[in-house]
Amino acid sequence: MPGGTRRGKKPRDYAVSGHWPYAVMDSARQAQVGQAVARALAEAMERRGLSANALATASGVNRQVISNILAGTVWPDMFTLASIEETLDEMLWPRHTDWPAGADGARHQPIPSHRRSGEE
Repeated sequence: MPGGTRRGKKPRDYAVSGHWPYAVMDSARQAQVGQAVARALAEAMERRGLSANALATASGVNRQVISNILAGTVWPDMFTLASIEETLDEMLWPRHTDWPAGADGARHQPIPSHRRSGEE
């Protein structure tokens, strides 16, 4: 399988605890990046009051693809992300090389504790 066996799992399947897209993830950086993209997309859509249908119409990206990214069931491709970022005029891709190292030595995305616990 291209990309190794890790791509066989969905990004959300790497969640250790909590709820996607604010879950605590295992150390697989690719899955953490997928969650960060999904979270950034959800937050950008919320700030703009956009539904998946409205974003799909504006970006030319299929609504189901947008829903799947939000749900963590797909590994989004660069063409899709660039199209959505251009429409939103906002970067979704995280600066994951700046994330702090955790106790296991791997870098982990910082997630606000109020979101991690499922609170709003």
